[in-house]
Amino acid sequence: MIGWLHGEVVRASSDGTLVIDVQGVGYEVNVAMTSPPSYALGDEVSLHVHTHVRDDAIVLYAFSNFDERQTFELLLSTPGVGPSTALGALATFSPQELATAIALEDVSALATIPGIGKKTAARLVLELSGKLPTLLEPDVVSSTSTSLSGDLEIALQGFGYSVSEIRSALKGVTIPSDESAALRLALQYLGSR
Repeated sequence: MIGWLHGEVVRASSDGTLVIDVQGVGYEVNVAMTSPPSYALGDEVSLHVHTHVRDDAIVLYAFSNFDERQTFELLLSTPGVGPSTALGALATFSPQELATAIALEDVSALATIPGIGKKTAARLVLELSGKLPTLLEPDVVSSTSTSLSGDLEIALQGFGYSVSEIRSALKGVTIPSDESAALRLALQYLGSR
């Protein structure tokens, strides 16, 4: 089993496939596609690898840090989530954001992951709740008073804000329980960024 690679990127495809030259051997790995892409030709990289064995192939999935790999493997343990969906989750959310969404039972946010509907998102919450606590930020573990309701997050997404923009702008902000006041306050904070 391959668990880690260090080498030079010799090919980077737009689909998230990299070929890493490790002392003359080219390893093809799949990475989560982020925008802008994280890897370019000639980059020297150190990647944590998950080796996925299928009947017809051995596929390597690579991550820039151990938290990403661990999160990927936990996602794979959820029924209905395969490697492509797990990579999509890591392209949509950082491990910390994913752990926060699961801890807050934010099914609406999880349903924004490509290939995951509300039913699978609810299953993610059920299966992974409590399994990612080391990735949570202290304020999320100790209090949910700053959490957004799923309805508020959906409303803000309707205004064109991404999940990461919303969470970044409202981190540490106490959101009122009144929905219209919460929406006004959230738009005020997002507009000031």
